[in-house]
Amino acid sequence: MQYIGYAHIIHHAGIPAMQPAMVAEVRSVTRKEIIGNTIAVPAKLALENSDLLGHVLFALKHEGVNLQVLAPVLPKISEPEIRSAFDASPNSQYLRKACFLWEHFTGQVVQRGTAAIKQAYIPLFNPKQYITGRGVKHPRWRVTFNGLGTLDYCVTVRRTDSLETLLGKNLLQKAVEFTDSLPKDILNRTLAWAYLHETKDSYAIENESPNDNKATRFVELLKQAHSPRDLDEDYLVALQNAVISNVFSKAASFRIEQNYLSDGLRGALGVTYVPPTAEFSRALMDDLMALANHPPEDVDPLVLASIIAFGFVFIHPFMDGNGRLSRFLFHQVLCQRGALQNGLVLPVSIVMRQNEADYLSVLQDFSESARRFWDVTFIDVNQFVFEFKGDESIYRYWDGTRCVEFMAKATEQAIEHHLKQETVFLARYDELYRRIDQEFDVSNVDLSRLVMFCLDQNGKISKHRRKQYQYKVPDSVFDALEAAYQGFVK
Repeated sequence: MQYIGYAHIIHHAGIPAMQPAMVAEVRSVTRKEIIGNTIAVPAKLALENSDLLGHVLFALKHEGVNLQVLAPVLPKISEPEIRSAFDASPNSQYLRKACFLWEHFTGQVVQRGTAAIKQAYIPLFNPKQYITGRGVKHPRWRVTFNGLGTLDYCVTVRRTDSLETLLGKNLLQKAVEFTDSLPKDILNRTLAWAYLHETKDSYAIENESPNDNKATRFVELLKQAHSPRDLDEDYLVALQNAVISNVFSKAASFRIEQNYLSDGLRGALGVTYVPPTAEFSRALMDDLMALANHPPEDVDPLVLASIIAFGFVFIHPFMDGNGRLSRFLFHQVLCQRGALQNGLVLPVSIVMRQNEADYLSVLQDFSESARRFWDVTFIDVNQFVFEFKGDESIYRYWDGTRCVEFMAKATEQAIEHHLKQETVFLARYDELYRRIDQEFDVSNVDLSRLVMFCLDQNGKISKHRRKQYQYKVPDSVFDALEAAYQGFVK
């Protein structure tokens, strides 16, 4: 197997980075072909192992922009080498991109022979390949940085067929239009249901069952998402305190010690994820909060909310409560971008809990890859020594494609399979209650419960319920409920 481009740089140049989604290899083909997750290229495009700049330029041309690899490899290329290459081909857009990034990652200047570049501006990230913002122009190399973030913290989201289809459905706009169409009473009751279920299912993902006080606090937290408020450390600390009931786990600031995730196995093998060090995580949180508060223009709010939520949990800025806060941030970003109106909250945690294996798989895509760059030494119970063998770029530049795809699917299911079903349920409840109440004299409490039983059992009143209520209501009430429900089905 002969790698080329990013895969070659990772495997042969000692660059600590995660395997890219697509890997380029030299194969027995006559032209470049996409075979599964492989970019197959003919032997005539093969490069010398030592030609780092050649592999960088190949990657920029054929694979796109992978800052996680480019950040540590470009400083290994000398200024005379990259200057000579540019002077020989000053019209190459890929050399302009390479020089632009080289200067940023080295802090040096390419002493090029060309005084000024007159060609048109080129986007760093190809908008046909990636989801991008409007961008900021950099005149020296006439390159527009249009990534999701900055050159210090940037998430890439590839335009896969699956994601393009989901985003093309304008899910958030449809959610607003749907809530606009609801009678006020139905809307208010649907929202109450959504807030409660988002709360219970968010805790359930953490294998917790919130008591009434916890649930009430989290519901109020979700409602706060609609209030205009930038993210900052004080706000996030207050949020963490609100979702944590153990006084000893409440934070006073972002964490000041190393934390980790474990699957319960004893020793270092049980450590499944190690987030960045406390000092580094604080710097990353500054970048993440800046991205949330001042996002690139023209970026779909669903994309932004997804990468902020997952970015937060990857940084893990608190010792406890990170998962619940990440799911809150998904709603908070959507609200701050004006994508959710009418007090709407999307019960995405129901979907995440029902599809827990898929959710964990998306998290593990990053966490398991990052874990490989840590040496973990077991000292005693809950005592470890952590040594990072990777590069900061692992946490600064990551591929959020699967994260966005998952949250877009969860959003669609939350709207179509849960919000809309709940409104149907409420409308049927009201109609069943009205019909029986007009015909029979049944106490409000008993009638309400019987209507719920009927709806929960798809139009049937079980023998157990009939026996339970036989001295409270006549048999004709049970039959009337079932008959009224059948009218809905027809």
